Amino acid sequence: MKKIIVLFLSMILILSLVGCRESDKISANLSLEADNFNIYRLVTVINTRTDTVMFQIRGNISIDKEADGDLAIIGEDENGMYFKHFICLSRDISYIVEQIGTASVEKHKFEINFNPEMIFPFEATVVD
Repeated sequence: MKKIIVLFLSMILILSLVGCRESDKISANLSLEADNFNIYRLVTVINTRTDTVMFQIRGNISIDKEADGDLAIIGEDENGMYFKHFICLSRDISYIVEQIGTASVEKHKFEINFNPEMIFPFEATVVD
């Protein structure tokens, strides 16, 4: 009976080690570092219907897709204060997350770039 239990436990151990790939460990570690605001990222939100970039967010940020389908972006500013932005994802709104790098970047640098044409969709004219 002891041999069967030992054999069974060793089979479980072998099967559990088979699923551990190095890329899985690295992915988990990178996600953890990003959630701790240690990875500089660029998030680009795109309107796929018009092929225009709506805005970009750069900084040491954490990204989470919430249960309602919205994208939550959480960051920390240079004063140690935290902020949270929401992006409502739809059929025509998509996003791309790029890891820019982890070395030689300021931990609290944060930047948002809006496409002004998406906010004010008109042309300005100058009247003399």
